[in-house]
Amino acid sequence: MAKVLVLYYSSYGHIEAMAMAAAEGARSAGATADVKRAPETVPPDVAKAAHFKLDQPAPVASVNDLANYDGILFGTPTRFGNMAGQMRNFLDQAGGLWLKNSLVGKVGSVFCSSATQHGGQESTILTFIPTLLHLGMVIVGLPYAFAGQSGLDEIKGGSPYGASTIAGQDGSRRPSAVELEAARYQAAHVARIAAKLSA
Repeated sequence: MAKVLVLYYSSYGHIEAMAMAAAEGARSAGATADVKRAPETVPPDVAKAAHFKLDQPAPVASVNDLANYDGILFGTPTRFGNMAGQMRNFLDQAGGLWLKNSLVGKVGSVFCSSATQHGGQESTILTFIPTLLHLGMVIVGLPYAFAGQSGLDEIKGGSPYGASTIAGQDGSRRPSAVELEAARYQAAHVARIAAKLSA
């Protein structure tokens, strides 16, 4: 049985919702799945004034947690076409794991959100991947076998690089049913591959 971690950062709850769906997907494929979040780096008064979602029940992760899993799904909002600074700060502390080759051969996968349909979802995942490659991880995306990412029936996130959601300019749009299903599918895919690699 593969052990999967869903590690996310979420300011307003969009990626948090995707992370919970991803955990469901990993469990549906027979894995154990933990959900943890990257620490907040914004001062509490600033976060409160900006109406950040501060009541997230997922425990805060430590970098050393990463070594305990066969597969890790990373969830991040898009910040100017890259991962959020909170996730970058967290991963910048993984030098000790890199030095010990602790993540070599483990599955890594990314999902994200952006404010607009063309707000940098693909570039966020693509610029995230080099970090995982430097850590020696095996990259898994969201294959077109997940048919939900095709079609023009509705505006939706998702690409072969990973699941994604569109939050809207004011953050009022929540992840849609198909976007949540993409996160579940991607995580199940990760869990199945992680189980084969760790066998």
